[in-house]
Amino acid sequence: MGILADYHTHTKFSRNYHGKGTVLDNVRAGYEKGLRQIAITDHGFNQKMYGIRRKDMPQLLKDVEEAKELYPIEVLVGVEANLISSSGDIDITEEDEKNFDVLACGFHRLVKSTSKKEQFSFVLKNILCELFHHTSKKQIEKNTNAYIQAMRKYNIDIITHLNHAIKVDVEQVARVAKETNTYIELNGKRLGMSDEEILTCYNLGCKFILGSDAHSPKRVGDCHLGLEAILRLKLPTSCVANYDDLPKFKRHSKKGKADARD
Repeated sequence: MGILADYHTHTKFSRNYHGKGTVLDNVRAGYEKGLRQIAITDHGFNQKMYGIRRKDMPQLLKDVEEAKELYPIEVLVGVEANLISSSGDIDITEEDEKNFDVLACGFHRLVKSTSKKEQFSFVLKNILCELFHHTSKKQIEKNTNAYIQAMRKYNIDIITHLNHAIKVDVEQVARVAKETNTYIELNGKRLGMSDEEILTCYNLGCKFILGSDAHSPKRVGDCHLGLEAILRLKLPTSCVANYDDLPKFKRHSKKGKADARD
């Protein structure tokens, strides 16, 4: 059957033209490409340039409901939350979580952290590490711990573009992803992990999920970069949660139906 869903798509709610299409545009694109599910996952609230604003959430929810009425494809409300501190804090509160069916999380530049100290030692430090193409062992340990703590503190469903823009010990992150039933995304725009690191995740029993990271409707469903890695490494497609099947996420849907992971 192939790729059945895309759980990483951005819309105009990712502000300042970072996302190019409307919710309806993305849903239409997903339907026309034969997807059975799509998630709208705009950037989290602490992304200073591109993040969705809390005051825009009612309109997002309305747009999703309208799209559901027009196209026979399941539409999930999600968010790509930001990892904002070395303690594993993210920019989603318990109150925010009530709006979301799926919670993805990754590190992004230009986020507001929890303190001035964390803004420098975690956010800015990682931006500089990427700029100069060098991350110290100490910083890698700090980054790794941040992901581990985030997965243990929050009901994160998907870690997006792991090892891109922020370097971690992939093996340690993968062990906790397995422990917490967190999917590791193979991103449709970039693979931050090497083939060896992808194999490490697989050998530890992690489940992958394919995401387009679409910022325009035409890229919705374009998850082939990750799929090509799976095929190149001769891994079974059964290790990909949205290939020939649909994943089960941790939180309740807005209708209150529990969706417990197998």
